[in-house]
Amino acid sequence: MDKEMQMYFKDLLLKRLDELYSKAAETTADLADTEENFADPADRATAESDRNFTIGIRERERKLVIKIREALQKIEEGHFGECEQCGDDIGIERLKARPVTSLCIACKRRQEAAERVRGV
Repeated sequence: MDKEMQMYFKDLLLKRLDELYSKAAETTADLADTEENFADPADRATAESDRNFTIGIRERERKLVIKIREALQKIEEGHFGECEQCGDDIGIERLKARPVTSLCIACKRRQEAAERVRGV
């Protein structure tokens, strides 16, 4: 992968990382500001359900932040776009669709097939 493409992906990943940090800060502020008293138990349950849903989304985003940092580290080390299993190049189109991917499409398909067999 040439330097121009590496810079493209680095910029893409850094922008996504900034977005995730902003969302996390908003969620933290929203959760800290919420001191509601609900007379109706159904309203309280709905609010709690919404809060748990938001926390679940942020947990998935936290995992994405880790993957983005790993991808940025690979760019710095010169290994970005290399499949971790077979060592082949990961296609540019696949990286554009999922820049944090660590497997080429062939290895990912094999991994998913093995997971289906195991029932994961």
